[in-house]
This record gives sequence, structure tokens and C-alpha cells, in this order.
Amino acid sequence: MKQSFGEYIRQLRTENGYTLTQLGAKLDLDSANLSKIENGKRDFDEKRLNQLAKVFKLDLDELKTEFFSELFAKKIYQSSCSIDALHVAEKKVKYLRQTNSKQESFKF
Repeated sequence: MKQSFGEYIRQLRTENGYTLTQLGAKLDLDSANLSKIENGKRDFDEKRLNQLAKVFKLDLDELKTEFFSELFAKKIYQSSCSIDALHVAEKKVKYLRQTNSKQESFKF
């Protein structure tokens, strides 16, 4: 996705004919806050991803990928970090998955 997550929400909302108020009600947000999210002045709350996926019949895993990739990108950009941080993070995720799967196999 080349657009921000907020712009993506705006696109979904307009393509599906929802007003800010209508979509806000479905996401338990007031229209002013939803407008700020769409305009990049406020971040979307992770706990609402499930609701967003249901409203627009989206795959939750794909939606999470879009959401978290933006969070990572913003953090890397704001801290002037090298793009290599993503490669290191990928290795750390693999390590954490392996570690957790080994620990879970020992639970009784």
C-alpha cells in the first residue's frame, strides 16, 4: 500500500458509501476522531482492527500487516534508523517464534 493507513480507511469508507458518522458508529468512534485518523493526525487503535475487518469484510491478517507495517515504518523514519532494522527485526521474530514454540511444547 502506498497510502497511509488512515487514507486506506478513507478509501474503504468512501468506496462503500459510508459517511464519517456511519463508519465511526460501527467502529465505536466519533466522526471527529475518525476524521483525524483519516487525515493522519491521530493513529488508528489496534484494538479496532477486528471491527474494521468485519465492517469491510477484509482478511484480518492482511489488515494487521498493513497496520503494523505502517507503525514500523513510522518508527524507523522518526528515529532516522537504517532500513536494516527491518531485516534484524525479521530475524528476531523468527527467534521469538522458535523460542515460544519450544516453550509451549513443554507445557503440560
